[in-house]
Amino acid sequence: MALREPVLDEGAVRTEGGRVDLVVVAEMVKPGSRVLDVGAGDGELLELLATTRGCDARGIELSREGVNAGVARGLAIIQGDADVDLAHYPDDAFDYVILSQTLQATRRPRWVLEQMLRIGRRAIVSFPNFGHWRSRLDLLVNGRMPVTDNMPFAWYETPNIHFCTIRDFVALAEELDAKMEKAVALNSAGHRVRVDMPWWVWNLMGEQAVFRLTRKA
Repeated sequence: MALREPVLDEGAVRTEGGRVDLVVVAEMVKPGSRVLDVGAGDGELLELLATTRGCDARGIELSREGVNAGVARGLAIIQGDADVDLAHYPDDAFDYVILSQTLQATRRPRWVLEQMLRIGRRAIVSFPNFGHWRSRLDLLVNGRMPVTDNMPFAWYETPNIHFCTIRDFVALAEELDAKMEKAVALNSAGHRVRVDMPWWVWNLMGEQAVFRLTRKA
C-alpha cells in the first residue's frame, strides 16, 4: 500500500510537552467534530480536542480514578468497559471514535475495532509497536520481554494482553475491509518515520503508530 504524507488541517495542533501521539491524533480530527474517546484515562486527549479543535468531545474510561480525574477537570467522561459497552452506542453516533494506546489492553481488539467503525464515521487508533527494533533486540539478545517508555510494565504486571505490530494492525484493518485514510509512525524520539518507506521499515523503526480508518462502503 502506498502511503502519503498526512495533510494537516489549517490550525493544526501544536503543544509543548505531553504525549506526541495525542498531538498526532488531534491533528487527524476535523475541528468542531463529535468525538468519543474510548479509554479516555484522565481526559488529556479530550481536553486537547475541546480546547484546540473545538470538538464536542466525550469519553468512556474503565478506571474510577480516571473518570474522577476527568470529571474534576470539567470533562464529559463516564465509566464504561470498551469490551462490552460499545455495543450500546447507535450507528454513526460520532464523527470520530478514538482508541489511544488502549487497543492492546482490550480483551476483544477485533470486536472493539469493528464497533468503533460502526458507531463512528471514522476511527483513530494509536498503539505501541511490538515490532520495533528495540523490542526485537531485547528478545534476541536478552531473551526477555522488552520494557520501554511506551511499554513500561514488566511482563507479570502489564495491563497489555494483546501486543501487536504495525503489520499486524494493517492486516486486521484489511480483514475488516477498512480504508486507511492516514497513517503516522513515530520513532523513539517522537519524530515521524518517512511516509515513502515500505511497511517493513515502519514496522522496524516505528515505536508507536497512529491510524485513521473509515469504512469502504
